[in-house]
Amino acid sequence: MSSNRLLRPAAALLSKTARRVQPATYGQLCGAVRQAHTASQSLGISARPRPVLRTTSRLPTVAPRGTRSIFIQTESTPNPDALKFLPNHRVVPAEVPTPFIEYLNPRSTIAPPYPSPLAAQLMNIDGVTAVFYGPDFITVTKSPDANWVHIRPEIFSLITEAITAGQELVAVSKREEGQEAAEEDSLSYNENDSEVVGMIKELLETRIRPAIQEDGGDIEFRGFDDGYVSLKLRGACRTCDSSTVTLKNGIEGMLMHYIEEVKGVHQVLDQEEEIAIKEFAKFEEKLRAQKGPDAAPTTPGKDSLDSVPG
Repeated sequence: MSSNRLLRPAAALLSKTARRVQPATYGQLCGAVRQAHTASQSLGISARPRPVLRTTSRLPTVAPRGTRSIFIQTESTPNPDALKFLPNHRVVPAEVPTPFIEYLNPRSTIAPPYPSPLAAQLMNIDGVTAVFYGPDFITVTKSPDANWVHIRPEIFSLITEAITAGQELVAVSKREEGQEAAEEDSLSYNENDSEVVGMIKELLETRIRPAIQEDGGDIEFRGFDDGYVSLKLRGACRTCDSSTVTLKNGIEGMLMHYIEEVKGVHQVLDQEEEIAIKEFAKFEEKLRAQKGPDAAPTTPGKDSLDSVPG
């Protein structure tokens, strides 16, 4: 029998006894309650406490084994044509010797040593010009005439789908005979490096690289000759208009402050980047000619684009 049925006779008996007590004084009421209690015991019914609703424990917040927790965060970068996506998932595999992979054309997304199905899909989006993989982030660069309103949802959808399905973001292909070895991290330790180069690499690795990765890019060491450090910016920093100012005012100043042998920093550019900068400098000169010799430069700062010869 259920608890409700066991309690009903005692409650009914109590109600009948209480009806007989008119008017009910305090002593008479206590007597009626005592009689009801005695009658319920004679029937074999014991008084039970009122049922209490107990709250069940919440389900664990940890996802069951075998499922993936998807949370993709988007961050802006100093480059208005580049967005940084953080998928809460490792992007560059641990076995890859370099901390970043950059895809500048559709062919590079399917060619060894690091083909990427996701990068190939992203490069097929109209307006996307480059895809950059960092240790735990993806930077997508678009053309200046493309609009993020149209591109961003598709990028977000492709990344979410790839991670949810457990898709391999980077397929590390085996090196065939005669093929060049995969490029290693330029900031890694090399026993053939001089003491000065070792200090430069350590400073770039510990102080400068984290800041550039926060902006959706990375940095590459290309050499040290006659007091000048040759560096190449990657990812969002590669096509950023303020990259020259960052390189000179930020990186050069820090290297010269801590390492007295460093006289300056040179930015290594690809052929396409050099052409783009020269064309932009010519455009700047044309604007200044129209505004007059006293017009303020659009890219202020020492060694800015305005100082690049046309």
